[in-house]
Amino acid sequence: MTDLPEQLAEIRDDFLGLAVKERLQLLLEFSNELPALPERYADHPDLFERVEECQSPVFIFVEVDDANIVHIFAMAPKEAPTTRGFASILAQGLAGLSADEVLAVADDFPQGLGLTEAVSPLRIRGMTAMLARIKRQVREKLSS
Repeated sequence: MTDLPEQLAEIRDDFLGLAVKERLQLLLEFSNELPALPERYADHPDLFERVEECQSPVFIFVEVDDANIVHIFAMAPKEAPTTRGFASILAQGLAGLSADEVLAVADDFPQGLGLTEAVSPLRIRGMTAMLARIKRQVREKLSS
């Protein structure tokens, strides 16, 4: 996996610099750092798309502003720290990137975090699905 935006590359390198058990701890730290929803979306869960491939309920919504900058919002329960951590990694790692930068992120980015030894393939598939949903929503916003 090459040519990642700087903030995603830093996240990946942080994970890869740790032992497997420590990677899980870092994932839990990310779960506690999932950005809160802005007030304008607090009463609009209908805008969010459920990521069905995730074992736990996670919902994603993407904005692309007039400057083609992407803003990602996610909801995941605190009782699902793995799913919430994955959502947080993507929300933080893709925040403020251009639409083109987000679309250029390799689809296999989740596999490159070194978590395949620590979490089930089903969980990695969930994060991969989150990234796919984000990219699809970005493409839809650009075409509308």
